[in-house]
Amino acid sequence: MAKGLALLIPLLACASAAQAGASSFTLVNGTDAQLAELSIRRAGTDEWKPLGNAPPAGARAPIDFKNPDCAFDIRANVPGSGPVTWAGVNLCDVKSVTLKRDRSAGAWVDYDE
Repeated sequence: MAKGLALLIPLLACASAAQAGASSFTLVNGTDAQLAELSIRRAGTDEWKPLGNAPPAGARAPIDFKNPDCAFDIRANVPGSGPVTWAGVNLCDVKSVTLKRDRSAGAWVDYDE
């Protein structure tokens, strides 16, 4: 029995590793502004890629996304404020990401896993 368990553990590890990475999610605009030019990059890199249309303030939109990494930065232009970056967003194993912003507290995200 111990030998069978020893063979099963590596298989389970491979299965969970295969499922790792970011996948499609729902983006919620939890700000009070219309966001424009929504883009994404892997955390620690310089290359921004378009992410799609940002939902209006208070609304949600499905984002079709797939990447083997988990940590990303999301950026959008906010009228009157310019570009705002939500840094270090974990897109692995999440159903939705809510972009939040406060002039004094800055930008952060809330997750629904």
